[in-house]
Amino acid sequence: MRYRDLSGKELIDADRGERLGVLGHTDLEINESTGQIERIVIQDYSMLGFKKGESTATIKWSDIEVIGDDMIVIKRNAF
Repeated sequence: MRYRDLSGKELIDADRGERLGVLGHTDLEINESTGQIERIVIQDYSMLGFKKGESTATIKWSDIEVIGDDMIVIKRNAF
């Protein structure tokens, strides 16, 4: 799967039932040796696109339960 196929999908936390953000408005941590995505990093931005603070949330790639047509469902207990 290519990044352009993932970009724009909503990230949903299945445990909390909340929207975490949109892939494409996040950063990715990529393993330089393998080229695989290891984590998705969600920055805390305001509605105008300015960074609110230093708080970020990270999602391990292995925590992704399913990638659907419109969303990516994350299944884990804590951030």
